[in-house]
Amino acid sequence: MTIADLQDMATAATPDRPMILTGERSLSYAEAQSQSRQIASGLIAAGAREGDHIALVMANYPEFVLAKLATARAGCTCVPVNFLLSGDALGYVIDQSDSRFLITMDCFRGQDYLADLDILASKLPKLAATFVLATGEPCSRTNPTLDDLAALATEESDAELARREARADGSRLSDVLYTSGTTGRPKGVMITHDMVLRAAYSSVYTRAFEDGRRIQYALPMYHVFGYVECWIAAMFVSGTIIPHTLFDPDEMLDWAERLDTNDLVCVPLMTHKLMNRIRERGLAAPALHTVFNSGGVNVPTVWQEIYDTFGAREIHTGYGMSETTASSTCTRVEDGDAALRESNGRMKLAGTAGDPAIGCLVAEYRAVDPETGKILPDGEAGELQVRGPIVTEGYYRKPEETEAAFTQDGWFRSGDVGKLSRAGWLSLTGRIKETYRCGGEMVMPREIEELFDDYPGLALALVVGIPDPKMGDVGCLCVVADGPDKPSDEDLFKLCRERLARFKVPKHVLWFDASEIPLTVTGRPQKFKLAELAANRIRLSEIG
Repeated sequence: MTIADLQDMATAATPDRPMILTGERSLSYAEAQSQSRQIASGLIAAGAREGDHIALVMANYPEFVLAKLATARAGCTCVPVNFLLSGDALGYVIDQSDSRFLITMDCFRGQDYLADLDILASKLPKLAATFVLATGEPCSRTNPTLDDLAALATEESDAELARREARADGSRLSDVLYTSGTTGRPKGVMITHDMVLRAAYSSVYTRAFEDGRRIQYALPMYHVFGYVECWIAAMFVSGTIIPHTLFDPDEMLDWAERLDTNDLVCVPLMTHKLMNRIRERGLAAPALHTVFNSGGVNVPTVWQEIYDTFGAREIHTGYGMSETTASSTCTRVEDGDAALRESNGRMKLAGTAGDPAIGCLVAEYRAVDPETGKILPDGEAGELQVRGPIVTEGYYRKPEETEAAFTQDGWFRSGDVGKLSRAGWLSLTGRIKETYRCGGEMVMPREIEELFDDYPGLALALVVGIPDPKMGDVGCLCVVADGPDKPSDEDLFKLCRERLARFKVPKHVLWFDASEIPLTVTGRPQKFKLAELAANRIRLSEIG
């Protein structure tokens, strides 16, 4: 079974029900089925073979969903790309993923993707064709569009599409999802249709979805949170998704009221901004049934604030990553407020989607001493390791990184530090791995550190992520001076602002003596310990 099969089942049950709603558009299940089949047939006519990789660079337009469904129907693998990437970073993902076709926006938020592709063309020899969604923004040139792609369909390609749909296999790769690597190069997480469906169904089961649930979000669908937790999960109950191309608190609140949202899914930064906007405008909160607030650090008091502001009857949080396809833990409907304040939920219930070998769950965790590899007892913090049918088998064309990511007995090393309770609660306490998320976007510290490799007056520059109640994590630039003539904090911030995307610019600069930097026995900085030192120093400075 594939994600397209799931869409077909929902279409058979509720053909006229809206599958996608926005402030301007409505697309029914039957319309999405028909249009995605037309695009799939066009892909086949254009030369797409079963197993080909198709890169997708698109914000949360309805066409994102149509293109992903079309890719699945054609028996191809989708490579959803972070649309914030540009230049060589964009080219790397398209090339490393072996993508033969590209479906992209022409322009978005002032970024001209076609101009980027013109510059990158010589570096993308495997790319056979590009088709665009015209967003209406000024662009450098024209290009064949999604409508042109659909128009390529013929009777022969329709017949081939029918054959491919008939032999669809859930064990095939659905997606290669790129996540940042500790070396600075992103890694393509391989997930299958079966993994996507199990992960989504376990969310539906754990969170007790009702028929026709309406889920609203501004989370990008190139990420598993928006893709699996929202869109795919909704299809199991013939639900409706209400996706935003950008996070705009006013627009979200307006749509929630007009489009009868049941379920609002956010990262903490979005939740805070929505609550602040409601208070600033003196608005009545939308009549929500559920708020799912996850993907970052939450202060304990936020949960009551969400209840008070939104009037939601249910609030959920969870924990997951691209490598586990979606959330692997989640609070349940019957869990009390203490579960929200003190944990990241329990292992998700999965019913028939679960693995009997691990108690009919889709994932199970253990905490391990990162130095010795010893499995720790309940209540002791260690590296969280996970296994189960929603855990990736590895990274695309990266055998060394794949081998390093797994233990000899097959558990995936999450890089996160946490503890487990006897009752199955998982609580995050820190991070071993160096990357962090700022406002939902992954930041690679090495990209920032490289700016200061030869910077006058600095002997060492290290970047760590530290918890922030609004952004999830923020960057802290930890520096060691090289002699008395050290640069000013503003000099360092200025370089970052000039060279980095806004979400990558560190919020703090802290100065350390060389002797204060924690090191391993081989002399490498222990960043998780440095992050603790930095967070404590900032906390003390804010108090006094």
